[in-house]
Amino acid sequence: MATRTPFLLLLLALTPAAISQPDQPIDATALVRRAVQNRMDAAKTHRPLRYLLRKTDEHHDTTKDIIETGDGDVARLVAINGQPLSPEANQAELDRLNTLANHPDIQEHRHQREQKDADRVNRLMRLLPDAFLYRYEGTSPCPDGGGTCHHLTFSPNPSFEPPDLEAAIFRGLAGEVWIDQAQERLTRLDAHVIANVDFGWGILGKLDKGGTIQLEQSDIGGHDWELTTLKLSLTGKALMFKSLNIQMTEQASHFSQVPPGVDYRKAIQLLENSGAPVAP
Repeated sequence: MATRTPFLLLLLALTPAAISQPDQPIDATALVRRAVQNRMDAAKTHRPLRYLLRKTDEHHDTTKDIIETGDGDVARLVAINGQPLSPEANQAELDRLNTLANHPDIQEHRHQREQKDADRVNRLMRLLPDAFLYRYEGTSPCPDGGGTCHHLTFSPNPSFEPPDLEAAIFRGLAGEVWIDQAQERLTRLDAHVIANVDFGWGILGKLDKGGTIQLEQSDIGGHDWELTTLKLSLTGKALMFKSLNIQMTEQASHFSQVPPGVDYRKAIQLLENSGAPVAP
């Protein structure tokens, strides 16, 4: 789901592997490495989805109806503060979609940006097994109550040398992660910024110690795992001058498969011609 916040998509890296016997110790790093490969393999066969994404921050509360296509994602704003758009705002959104349909260069630009973000995420994910030291804490009920999870804690690996500024953020994160035992897929991650850390993702900046990151993933059916909840509470500076204060929550729901052969223009038609439910 390339529309989702790229900064946090890099944390989602956590062919099902055999589960170790109870009397055998779990190699936590190997478990994470398998989970990374699981996600990479699943991405190759991912089928486009339609879903609602509600995003709240200190200024806005918006809900968008999003359709993934091979030409990139297309979104329609359907609610503000949990309420349907006014007739005027709804017409403005339909006009925007009509403009998008008539200017494929705009969609292609977005698609290229999405692909670049996806490439960044994949490159960073491959570093996760080596970027942290993992400690196996045993098994416990999954946080969503959907089964049994492996419970791990993680902290920065002092031997890890970030290859670039984007990967340097790993030096400042520590926390807990739960991985579904049956499918070896991430169900929840709670991370804390334990030290001031530089970062780069299109811009240069610094995150302050004390921030938190929380994400949850769920099997939405057919062993398709998708990000359902993302919470960020981060402060710092962008470009070393502008204050950075991110207090944001994203919640995805109402997932469904997109019919085969839907390109971005057909996706626009679907968004224009059908009323999407408003997320609670």
